Amino acid sequence: MVHDKSRALEPIEFIQMLKAVDDFYGQPFILLDWQYNILWDVYGTVKENGLRQYRYAYLEVPKKNGKTSLIAGIALYHLVCDGPGGQIYCCAADKIQAGLVYKAALGMIEQEPELEATLKVVDSKKEITNKYTGTILKVLSAEAYTKHGLNPTVVIFDELHAQPNRDLWDVMTFGAGAARKEPLWWVITTAGDDPDRKSIGWEIHEQATKIVAGEIVDSTWYAKIYGAPEDADIWDENTWYTANPSLGHTINIETVRQEAVAARNSEAAEKLFRWLRLNQWVSIKRHGWLPLTLWDATTGKWDLSELTGKKCYPGMDLSSTTDITAVCYLFPPQEGIPDWRAIFEAWIPEDNMKERTQRDHVPYDQWVNAKFLYATPGNVVDYNFVEARILAANQQYDIQMLGTDPWNSRMLTQRLMKEEINVVEIPQNMKHMSPSMKTIERLIKSGGLTHEKNPVARWCWGNVVVAVDGNENIKPMKNLSRDRIDLTVAMINAMATAMLFESVEFDVDKSTEDYLKMMGWS
Repeated sequence: MVHDKSRALEPIEFIQMLKAVDDFYGQPFILLDWQYNILWDVYGTVKENGLRQYRYAYLEVPKKNGKTSLIAGIALYHLVCDGPGGQIYCCAADKIQAGLVYKAALGMIEQEPELEATLKVVDSKKEITNKYTGTILKVLSAEAYTKHGLNPTVVIFDELHAQPNRDLWDVMTFGAGAARKEPLWWVITTAGDDPDRKSIGWEIHEQATKIVAGEIVDSTWYAKIYGAPEDADIWDENTWYTANPSLGHTINIETVRQEAVAARNSEAAEKLFRWLRLNQWVSIKRHGWLPLTLWDATTGKWDLSELTGKKCYPGMDLSSTTDITAVCYLFPPQEGIPDWRAIFEAWIPEDNMKERTQRDHVPYDQWVNAKFLYATPGNVVDYNFVEARILAANQQYDIQMLGTDPWNSRMLTQRLMKEEINVVEIPQNMKHMSPSMKTIERLIKSGGLTHEKNPVARWCWGNVVVAVDGNENIKPMKNLSRDRIDLTVAMINAMATAMLFESVEFDVDKSTEDYLKMMGWS
C-alpha cells in the first residue's frame, strides 16, 4: 500500500475550484483540514498496481459540518473527471434527502460556466449527464426493488442511518460495480436513532468503529468517525470541538452554547444535543416532553370571568370510544390579558366510564363530578354535546378560528361552519405540530403562557412523550396505551391555529418560520 500524491491532489484541486453553496454561496470552496485529509487518504492511497486501495469510505460527522457540500463536490469530481460511461448514484432514505445533494451540486454547476457547458441537467429526473463522456449522476431513494442491474462506478449513501431497511444497501453493494476497475462507495452520515440496534446504519457504524479501533483489519475500508465518547463531558467546549471538526467555520460557537443551555433544561433538548451536535447514537425516538412541575408552576392566577368577550382560538381533538374528546380555548395577549391563556373542556362516553376508571386507575368519575370532564350518554362521545358547547362558547368568547384534527371531524365542523364559526384543519403530523409544540414550550418556559387549574389537562400533559425526527421536528405521542394526551393535543392544535394570525413574542426558529410561510403568514 503506497501513496500517490498526484491522485490525491486531483479531487482536492477540482473541488477547490468550485464555488460554495448555501450560507457561503459564491465563495470559493476551500476544504477544511479534516476534509482535505480524508480526501488525501481515500484518493491517494493506492495498491501496487496503481489502483485505489479503498473501495469503501465511511465518514460519520454531526449535522451542519459541511457534509452535503462535500458530497456534492465529490459527486461532481467523478462526474467530470471519471472515464466514459460512469454511473454515479446518490442514495438516501427518501427522494427529499437524496435531492439535497443534487440541489447542492446544481448550485455549484450554475456558478461555473465551464460546468454548465459540460453537463446536461434533466431536473425532472434528478439526473446530470456529462455530454462528452456519458457519465451520469442520478438520485436514488429507498425503493430498492427498482435498482437491480445497475453497474455503478461511485455510490454515495447520504444518512445511511435513516434507511428504513437494508434493501437498498444490499442491492447497491452486493455484486454492484463488479465490472468496474475502481468502484467506490462513500457512506457519509450522522449518528442514528436506533434503540434496537438492528438497522443497516448501526451495523455499518459498528463495523466502522471496529475498523477505527483496529479490531477489524479490512484494507478495502477507510473509516473516520467524529463524535463525543459516551463518557465525555458534554458541557465541555473541548468536547464540542472534538465532535464537530467544522466548529468555528460552518457552525458558530455561540449557537452551540445556546443549544447547550437549552439541553441543560430539557431532557428532550439534551438528547437532541447529544444526537445531532455530539453525534452520539442515543435512543431518542420517544422521550418525555416537559415536566409536570413546569405545568404546575404556570397555573394562572386569574379568574375565568376575565376571559369573557376576549379573542380566542379553540383547538379540538375528537375521539369516539376510548380517547377523550377535548377542546382547548387559547387566548392570545390582548387588552386586559398580558399573556397567553388556556382553558379546557373534555367529554367521555358514559357507558364504559366506570369500567375504565377501575381498569386504568384513572379517576374519570371524580373528574366528571367536579365538572372537569363531561360524560355523554352511550358508548361513544356524542358530538351533539360538543357542538352545543362550542356554539355556547362562541357567544361567551370572541372565537376567531377553530383548529381541528381532520380525523372524523368534518360532519361536526360543517355544522359549525353553518353557524358562522370559521374552521381550519391541522394535520396531525410533525410538519404541522412541531412548530406549535416548540412555540408552547418556549412560551411556557418563559412564563408567557398560563392555564387554568384543571386535573384532566394536567394528567394529559404528564402523559406526553415526543417522537423526534432527524430534522429536530417533534410530535406528541402517548407513553402507555391507557394514557390519554387529548387535552394537550387540543392545546397544540389551538396554538397551531393561533400562529396563523397572531405574532409570538420571541424569535421563532427556522422550522416555525418555514411553517408560517407555508401557511401564508409571516
